[in-house]
Amino acid sequence: MKKILLFVFFIMLNFCVMADASGGNLARDTNEVIKLNKQGFAGRLTNPEQTVNNAEKAMALAKSLDYKRGIGESYRVRGIGNYYLNQSQKAIDDYLTAIDYFKQANDLHSQAKVYNNIGILYRDNDYDDALNFFNQALPIALKLKDNHLVASIYLNIGDVYFRKKNFYQALNYDNQSNVIFAALKDSVNLVLCLQNKGVIYFNLHQYDKALGLLLSANQQAHQLDLNETIASINLTIAESYIAQEKYTEAEKAIQEGLVYANTVKDEKIEADFKYTSYQLEAKRKNYELALNYLQSIYHKDSVSFKQNSSTQITLLREQAKQQARIKENEILLQRQKYDRVRFWGVTVVAGLLLVLVGLLVSNVKRKAKTNLQLTALNAEVSRQKDNLDRINHHLEEIIDERTKDLQVKNKKLSEYSSYLSHQIRGPIATLKGLLNLEKEGLVDQRECIRMMNKSVSEIDDKIIEMSDMLHDPGRAGF
Repeated sequence: MKKILLFVFFIMLNFCVMADASGGNLARDTNEVIKLNKQGFAGRLTNPEQTVNNAEKAMALAKSLDYKRGIGESYRVRGIGNYYLNQSQKAIDDYLTAIDYFKQANDLHSQAKVYNNIGILYRDNDYDDALNFFNQALPIALKLKDNHLVASIYLNIGDVYFRKKNFYQALNYDNQSNVIFAALKDSVNLVLCLQNKGVIYFNLHQYDKALGLLLSANQQAHQLDLNETIASINLTIAESYIAQEKYTEAEKAIQEGLVYANTVKDEKIEADFKYTSYQLEAKRKNYELALNYLQSIYHKDSVSFKQNSSTQITLLREQAKQQARIKENEILLQRQKYDRVRFWGVTVVAGLLLVLVGLLVSNVKRKAKTNLQLTALNAEVSRQKDNLDRINHHLEEIIDERTKDLQVKNKKLSEYSSYLSHQIRGPIATLKGLLNLEKEGLVDQRECIRMMNKSVSEIDDKIIEMSDMLHDPGRAGF
């Protein structure tokens, strides 16, 4: 028995060790997914291609683990990388897929981040849709007290209002965002806040203030290696210099910006720099060079218009697909909910039936036990009744014997009484006669006394004899 128990103990211990090892490997693999996604997100502004690569590695590992939250985050990060690579269609596909996985994982926080990312994507095509997605993300971020996400959403909402030419409202949101990022010491997003405010002041024609903010942002972006941000900042710096007729400084800003635009392979910023170069040459009255830039811009704009129109149509189509998927997911969730309710209903009914069966079995066992106890009690009662019957019978015999004995004794007492009456009566009659004779003087006094003494002696003898007979009923002659 001891050997069997030891064998079972070692088997259970082995299972526990295997389970711990499996759990440890799973934790390490999920941590690797998280690490790859974080690295990809961190490099979105400097090397978006690497962002996509890291996200795809994380995605493959997460899918092998069926780690839904990790899969969703991989799609989101890859969507961000595609956005910075101006691959809007790929980006929206990734974002919508990410939302599906986050809903399956019931991860509300990550859903809010994706809504924010989709809002950024729509910001280039539809301001109202962009604000709609930002306004879906903002309440969730506020509820979860995610200050970083709240600040990012404020920054993006400000960008939408800037594009709608509502500069002061945009500046208000940028200032709110700046306060939060400063408290969080988020240097990257503080650069973006400086850039946005500089662009706003440029459009308000406050060029000195704009240049101060933009040059500060440019310097910090260099320190953080934010290549795309540097290119974008230089674009506005060049426009500010052109507005102030500082053409040499403008040309330097354009040249530096083009280098960084080429580094990140951002065709849109490159096209914007061509337009800025056209503005610069037109101001310098280099009309031939300006015309070349203008022709290039016209061709590029035609292609871009077609691409943007196609992208917008694709976005609308993908949005419709998303709505269809959402409805399918809702139907699936309702079906799963119904199945869960039905399962639990059946489980509860089965549980109640098991309880009822258990109660019935327990009741039957209890009744059987009670019947056994009653049978035992009946047997004991029967045994005691037999004992009582024997005792009663014995008592009746004793009573009969005692009754007979009493009858005999009563008879003897009656006989004693008759005998006593007969034996004593004679001497007493003699005494009475002697007394009468003595009264009349018919008998001598001495003779009378002698006769009386004789009678008393006879009475005494009879009484003694009678006493002896009473104490010895079996005496002969009685």
